[in-house]
Amino acid sequence: MLMTPPRSTSKPPILAVLHQERSSTGRVGQMLMDKGFALDIRRPALGDPLPDTMRNHSGAVIFGGPMSANDPEDFVKREIDWISVPLSENKPYLGICLGAQMLVKNLGGKVGPDDRGLTEIGWYPLRATEHGRLLMNWPRMVYHFHREGFSVPRGVKLLAEGDAYPHQAIRYGENAWGVQFHAELTRAMMHSWVVRGASRFVMPNAQQGREHLEGRMLFDAPLRAWLWDYLDLVFQRPEQKAATTPHYAEAT
Repeated sequence: MLMTPPRSTSKPPILAVLHQERSSTGRVGQMLMDKGFALDIRRPALGDPLPDTMRNHSGAVIFGGPMSANDPEDFVKREIDWISVPLSENKPYLGICLGAQMLVKNLGGKVGPDDRGLTEIGWYPLRATEHGRLLMNWPRMVYHFHREGFSVPRGVKLLAEGDAYPHQAIRYGENAWGVQFHAELTRAMMHSWVVRGASRFVMPNAQQGREHLEGRMLFDAPLRAWLWDYLDLVFQRPEQKAATTPHYAEAT
């Protein structure tokens, strides 16, 4: 499915990989379209193919999902293997939560739960590493919804750290990026996740639904501002950044 930006553009679309029928690209999709990119949305879990080359795309985003990067389903293995396409062609790649874990698996790293069985479900502190601070300013609190983390494979730079799961943001080479947290949720998406995911709030270290919504009022504005700049870092070339103005207004 192709979603077109509000104004005409000559930029090739960005491939957006989702994992459920009702999954959304959220603010990431909204912001990328505001920056002039169309979205080529694929759902491999529902049978959509992935391209053999990134020649016709500006980059790719693999979003999160309820499955694990360790699951035996064919589409999970295909997605992990497919990440070699943007890596080999040096095209921008962004992995969000599951998408970051898939990148790590592709690079030979490990994905798994915390030794203590802790989750990160709600708002938790984030600390930029020296590598991260050199790139941009980072928010101090970010939103999570996961119970597995990832290692840092050889050749990968750690950009941000957390408490329960210390590896929160990574970069491989010039154009491959991954974040463990979720900056893409619109207000409507967060309300939906709080309702549908309520059974997970009893897990170790998980926050209750009211804390998710209260945290949004406190911490979401800097997270949203960070995301706008971060997407420039991942997908925009210097000459394109100068022509892009931040006029993003969130849809619900």
